[in-house]
Amino acid sequence: MRVITGTARGRKLVTVEGTEVVRPTTDGVKEAIFSAIQFEIEGRTVLDLFAGSGQLGIEALSRGAAHAVLVDAVKSSLAVAEKNLTATGLMERARLVNSDSLSYLSSCRERFDLAFLDPPYRAGLLPRALPLVAEHMNPGGTILCEHPVGEELPETVGGFSQYRSRKYGKIMVTLYRRMAEEGRNLE
Repeated sequence: MRVITGTARGRKLVTVEGTEVVRPTTDGVKEAIFSAIQFEIEGRTVLDLFAGSGQLGIEALSRGAAHAVLVDAVKSSLAVAEKNLTATGLMERARLVNSDSLSYLSSCRERFDLAFLDPPYRAGLLPRALPLVAEHMNPGGTILCEHPVGEELPETVGGFSQYRSRKYGKIMVTLYRRMAEEGRNLE
């Protein structure tokens, strides 16, 4: 696992031990995700929910995001994310939050431009977290969800609708945009 591009390009990232709970995003899927949003990162505020090792938030920071909040319920995951942020020199633009995702979203007062949701698969967290995340998005915001093939997500949620969904082996990446902005073409 490495940072693909930006100020921390090529930096290797430490992974969280054990793959039952943590399943790092592959470099190929990460490249596809960031290719789809490449012009939406600079100067933006990012939420990396279910952060694990923090690689999605770190990639966004490396590519010029102004600030990232990395949330994970597991302290050992956040310790790894902190090591990765320190090693890449991006810690000063990040905030780590040790909290259950739903509790964090219920009490959060921040607003985000970009949100990454990559929860443990088949735990039922994505459909519950998605509407709460939508409430915390700025106008023009984008929500990206990584989930297993076969897990159906709602077409619309909190003023957002599915803009694009792509399959990468056993993984799906679904991108949501505000309904009024659907016509925008990123490619």
